[in-house]
Amino acid sequence: MLTTILITITILLICVLLLSVKILLKKNGEFPSSHVGGNKALRDKGIQCARTQHKEILKQRNLEQRLKEIKV
Repeated sequence: MLTTILITITILLICVLLLSVKILLKKNGEFPSSHVGGNKALRDKGIQCARTQHKEILKQRNLEQRLKEIKV
């Protein structure tokens, strides 16, 4: 039982170290952005995250549409 736990912890530590090699060894290393807005190819295609698209839609509404939403 104890050997299984020690082996598991050792494997996890090795995995974490291997995943963070670039971050630890690079001078200003950081994790790459996994956000849609951080991906240049998606930005070039005009694809944004849902929150950003929602904010843009809200900005485009006129006063009448905003007042109707408040009354409901």
